Amino acid sequence: MTQPLIELGDTRPSILNSSLSDLLGRWLPAQRWYVGRGLRIAEISVTAATALTPECFHLLVHVREAGEQQGSHYQLILGAAVDPPPRLWRHALGYMDGPAGGTLLVYDALHDHRVAVVLLDRLREGGKAGVLRFESFPRASVPTGLTPRVLDTEQSNSSIVYGDRLILKLFRRIEQGMNPDLEVTARLGRAGYPSVPAPTAWFYVTEPFWGTLGMVQPFLAGATDCWQLALESAAVRGDFVQQARGLGRTTGELHAALAHVFPPTAREGHHLPRLAEEMKHRLKRSAEAVPALRRHVAALEGIFADAAASDSDLPLQRIHGDLHLGQVLWADGTWHVVDFEGEPSRPLTERRADQSPIRDVVGMLRSFDYAAHMSPTPHPRWADQCRSAFCSGYSEAGGFEPTDVPELLRAYEADRAVYEVLYEATHRPDWITVPMAAVARLAGSR
Repeated sequence: MTQPLIELGDTRPSILNSSLSDLLGRWLPAQRWYVGRGLRIAEISVTAATALTPECFHLLVHVREAGEQQGSHYQLILGAAVDPPPRLWRHALGYMDGPAGGTLLVYDALHDHRVAVVLLDRLREGGKAGVLRFESFPRASVPTGLTPRVLDTEQSNSSIVYGDRLILKLFRRIEQGMNPDLEVTARLGRAGYPSVPAPTAWFYVTEPFWGTLGMVQPFLAGATDCWQLALESAAVRGDFVQQARGLGRTTGELHAALAHVFPPTAREGHHLPRLAEEMKHRLKRSAEAVPALRRHVAALEGIFADAAASDSDLPLQRIHGDLHLGQVLWADGTWHVVDFEGEPSRPLTERRADQSPIRDVVGMLRSFDYAAHMSPTPHPRWADQCRSAFCSGYSEAGGFEPTDVPELLRAYEADRAVYEVLYEATHRPDWITVPMAAVARLAGSR
């Protein structure tokens, strides 16, 4: 006899079954998309639950870490069965007490092919299920009979590919409002911009707030990740200049298209001084957590002050927000830009706000630096050549040459490097030498 994972009630918050809460308390911190890693979980509650199959539930779970006031909501798709198919055992969270007695094996049902098919069927048909709403864009079709597979790569979202034709991206951390990945790709798609796959369907939750849960886009079968291309080139000190120039042109074209579909807002006169103060604040917080940064604080603060006093400001507009080599794919003889979520650790309102295009430029410049340092013998000259070519390519389509605003470029790169130092110290300590070398280079250039 099938038992439910939880007893369905209304959508008001309720504390999870203690054994399920214990399972999630151990499983969540191990997930790449969980933002509270390193912090003790104080409370887990379910704020919305919808049955997708008799054994599988879509859950919106609220997690609050010790010392935090607000916490975060996460989208989970979990199954529970007395004896699930063996193929699901390796995706198990563990055993929990069943609501009707006995024990159930809880598993990540995203890897259950039956559930993946149900999700795509819901998106094709549209309509609602509990607090979930499913929509498809006008004239967009979602075919049937596609075999699903979950992608192994997982960052701030999880993805299911259907028959190498469609990809369903599930956002994991859910905030109130429209996710910028859906918002930006939908607008660019309606405008006919060719370098970003346009969404064909999406779904969202209505309780306890309105929030984007996921979207379907065409899958670029056979596409090559630009990060891998760059790594291969850097490892043998290959010539990546033409590719870097093309990436620069693509980024410039993207910014021009974004400025067309999202008219830029007028910037305030005190924008740069305020930006410099924000950068100083992030530096101070990072230096408190990473002692190696402290000897560079004075020089970095000077870089931020130089930017505040300069006249090299640029109009603010919608940007990618987290642009790097891993967000670009090579397919059908052209570059395609993906993943417009922005930095998941930043609030949704900030990720949807207008920002300087230099921020995206710097994201790519830093990514070249990372690629150059991934082989046993770093190749900084390879990175320098790529960085220069990227800026030249950007100037051909972006309306300005990034090196013509040196104070702004250096400040954004210093801010980005400081962010990377804190990130690597927290998540990948073996990589911290890469951004620390950039910090030392920038601090020494002033």
